[in-house]
Amino acid sequence: MDNRQAIGSWLSGPRAAAEEMGVEFGYRGEGLGLPEKGSGSVAPLGRRFGALFIDWALCMLIAYAFLADGEPQRAGNWALLIFFLLSLLTVGTVGCTPGKRLLGLRVVGEDGGRLSLPRVLLRSALIAIVVPAVIWDRDTRGLHDRLARAVQVRI
Repeated sequence: MDNRQAIGSWLSGPRAAAEEMGVEFGYRGEGLGLPEKGSGSVAPLGRRFGALFIDWALCMLIAYAFLADGEPQRAGNWALLIFFLLSLLTVGTVGCTPGKRLLGLRVVGEDGGRLSLPRVLLRSALIAIVVPAVIWDRDTRGLHDRLARAVQVRI
């Protein structure tokens, strides 16, 4: 192995290096029994981040307009509470937040069904503290989804 190949494998990451050696990982969601593409497949990261941005902007707008008394710091604190409640109520009832709905996403259980209230509560609490959302598995599910046994899929 020459230096260029060693540096290239380091830059591309361990998964790319393993794939070059012939290791088969399959597609995202294969281990969950989800289709590779189309409706019911694992939602792409870009759409998930877009939905999160839409939901957060909506919560900030509500907090700033009705609860912050013109103080941006208070708006951020209220927005986090609104975000938690929005996630809890919308994912718990219709399976998606407004941002997810606009971008064609839904949160379902690993079995494909609706999440129970305790699982939605756990997921919403974990996503509100942010850290679990930035730790992913090979299916690009955040730790909050793994612990709640949930997956975000395309509608």
